[in-house]
Amino acid sequence: MSLSITYARAQLGIQAPLVTVETHLANGLPAFNIVGLPEAAVRESRDRVRSAIINSHFEFPQRRITVNLAPADLPKAGGRYDLAIALGILAASGQVPGEALEQFEFIGELALSGSLRPIPGALPAAMACGDRDRILVVSDASAAEAALIDTPVKSAASLLQVCAQLHGREPLPNAVHQPDTDAAPCADLEDVRGQLKARRALEVAAAGGHNLLFYGPPGTGKTMLASRLPGILPPLAERELLEVAALYSSAGLERIQQRPFRAPHHSASPTALVGGGSNPRPGEISLAHRGVLFLDEMPEFPRSALEILREPLENGEVRISRARAQVTFPANFQLVAAMNPCPCGYMGEPRCRCTPDQIDRYRNKLSGPLLDRIDMQVEVASISASQLQEAPRGESSQQVRERVQRSREIQLARQGKINASLSGSELDRHCRLGNAESALLRTSVEKLGLSARSYHRVLKVARTLADLSGQENIGTAQIAEALAYRNLDRTASVPM
Repeated sequence: MSLSITYARAQLGIQAPLVTVETHLANGLPAFNIVGLPEAAVRESRDRVRSAIINSHFEFPQRRITVNLAPADLPKAGGRYDLAIALGILAASGQVPGEALEQFEFIGELALSGSLRPIPGALPAAMACGDRDRILVVSDASAAEAALIDTPVKSAASLLQVCAQLHGREPLPNAVHQPDTDAAPCADLEDVRGQLKARRALEVAAAGGHNLLFYGPPGTGKTMLASRLPGILPPLAERELLEVAALYSSAGLERIQQRPFRAPHHSASPTALVGGGSNPRPGEISLAHRGVLFLDEMPEFPRSALEILREPLENGEVRISRARAQVTFPANFQLVAAMNPCPCGYMGEPRCRCTPDQIDRYRNKLSGPLLDRIDMQVEVASISASQLQEAPRGESSQQVRERVQRSREIQLARQGKINASLSGSELDRHCRLGNAESALLRTSVEKLGLSARSYHRVLKVARTLADLSGQENIGTAQIAEALAYRNLDRTASVPM
């Protein structure tokens, strides 16, 4: 038989579309052509496949070889098609039984010796393969990742081992999910001395999933507080773990067992944050999915990079459009940021030499629409050495996490989602106010010049405060505290 068909999986974001590898051997001068929109790494597979076949003690056909990767309009990138191409050539030349290929899909990069190397995106490929009721064959190094879901996956060390399976001589072992090792411990909140208001704001943000901005002089603990947020968040559910694992797999990163905490440097470009490339890969925004994106020194980021955050903060996803493909990455993250009150950071102190124009330029790097989407803006004030020494050790992360967990359980039982995700109609249903509360909120919003979006975010924070207190209804105390967490987006200039 001079024609064979094998199956592989492409990588398109966190999707794994099916690729049919058609291999045809024809008479004529020896040649090896790959068609179907292959990129450079795929075209180079000709040399890898030839050496792998020869070094696995098979005969490489001295004929005109044409490999078609269908569909033809889907870009193909990487070395993930090597194994399927090699098996297609062996089947077309009669060296392995072609009928045995129908029940399998193959992804893996071949070394010149014929051994198999890991590829990114094994988990999304396993998910898609299970939907087609086929068995996925991957390298030993990718097997544990692909075995995270309940679908048949076989692991192989080499091309020769896969061929032994096809001949029925030696079955490939089933991929086995390795038990998760203990996650690295998170920094504990009890290390933070003083800063009771900031600690309270951090707990509220964790309980409702609210975005949070800390502002204040250098060295007051803004970064220290932010780094402790993952430790007080509830653990990921099984479905959320798979979402995060699929994202990290598509990015070629090691899988994590806890909520992500991404802290890109302020020199990060818009592409680094949102993702991209000719074969789009997730950026920092998507890698923080179901976790925390921390932007330290937020005004130092390029404004174009900061404005990119606006749509993901509302929609929970990132859409990357390229000439050949459109890719959507999930990006349901919690934003935590830190900034100084002025360029030098010591506004109001004798050592500050910043002019009013410099301060305005510095603060104006954060646009009004972006600040609107940050639910809580909290000052972290300086504390003296004596206050630092005398401050008692605070509650541990475990103690705070228990309260956060109880609050989230209340939210999920009431509305099926956390408070930060409530839509407009859901706010009307779950955040009803009495006459006194409604009057307080209306008067405060008008006096402070807050937008309609800010109004809704104050309501969400107030709902979380009520849940933390175990109250069914939102009271004036919760409204007043939620309003106290919004400073930087007020019409009047707010001293910092």
